[in-house]
Amino acid sequence: MRTAALGLYTYAEFGLCSLLFLPVMGLAHRLHRGDPSQRVPGQWMRRFGRTTSNLTPLWRFQVEGEPPKDVLRRGYVVVANHESAADPFLLAHLPFDMRWIAKEELYKLPVIGALMKFGGDIPLRRGDGDSVRETMEEAKRTLAAGMPVMIFPEGTRSKDGRLLPFKDGAFRLALDMGVPILPLALAGTRDCRPKHSKWFGDANAIVKVLAPIETQGLGMNDLPALRDRTRSRIASEVTELRRRLGYEDPNAESLRPPKPDATV
Repeated sequence: MRTAALGLYTYAEFGLCSLLFLPVMGLAHRLHRGDPSQRVPGQWMRRFGRTTSNLTPLWRFQVEGEPPKDVLRRGYVVVANHESAADPFLLAHLPFDMRWIAKEELYKLPVIGALMKFGGDIPLRRGDGDSVRETMEEAKRTLAAGMPVMIFPEGTRSKDGRLLPFKDGAFRLALDMGVPILPLALAGTRDCRPKHSKWFGDANAIVKVLAPIETQGLGMNDLPALRDRTRSRIASEVTELRRRLGYEDPNAESLRPPKPDATV
């Protein structure tokens, strides 16, 4: 009963925050539409994420690790494991700016789609070669402007918590632009918003900023090793975070090298 009541409250405060933030974010989107970094609209999107998550007593978020000192002025390709739809709300608490790549279907959702558009995120139509190329070109412009780009390299949320194989797109982008990979490990959000569930869960969650991985001097032949090294580092940290949070970890097998996947 408590969780259901707090879930209803969370829906209500989410709706109220949306009504308050949408016009401001719409104005920011209009005023900064020519900025390739979309820094200001993105900052408003993260304020929305922090505000709504701070207002619900169901979610208790922590941030660990130190981001690179130049992350506020240098482009990074930021990658993280993907547990649930609550991940962006947890990542909104990170102390640096990012521009997100997200599947196009999310932009068609009521309210959240408008928020993502106004927040300056980059849509991707999966399986469409032209869309992938357009998305990557926009991501390159963003990185060149000194703004990190955020990608979930699994491409979708895991159904059982196991870390899925990483796709190549994020690592190809980093190698093309000669920018570092910034790995993040997160745990606990799966209970915040389980996949296919319409209800919010009562959960603790942590995101940990890991040490960046440089790509300068590497070529496309190094992509599989870069991808697998990043995945192994994230998987190891996720296992430790889940242990600390008291969750059973189905992730042991995910420490094995995954099968290569060349798609975004």
